[in-house]
Amino acid sequence: MVADRSDVSAVEDPQSRLEQAFIDEYLRSHGYDRAALAKLTDAQLELLMKQASTYASGRLAEVESRAEYIHDIHGGAEDAHKHPK
Repeated sequence: MVADRSDVSAVEDPQSRLEQAFIDEYLRSHGYDRAALAKLTDAQLELLMKQASTYASGRLAEVESRAEYIHDIHGGAEDAHKHPK
């Protein structure tokens, strides 16, 4: 159930690569590696991957929010310089 996305280049789909990194981070932080995943039942693996995906989604949302915030800060600064009062 764990997708191997090593064939996807970062240029092709950077968000997918980041999502996989967050999933891997979650699994490692909970003591799982590929060998440990292979020993789980299908139901256990499905639950664990749902939890890992939820974690990754939250982290992706956090990254996106931070990127928007930084864009707003820099965009606001650029606009202020273009249109001085």
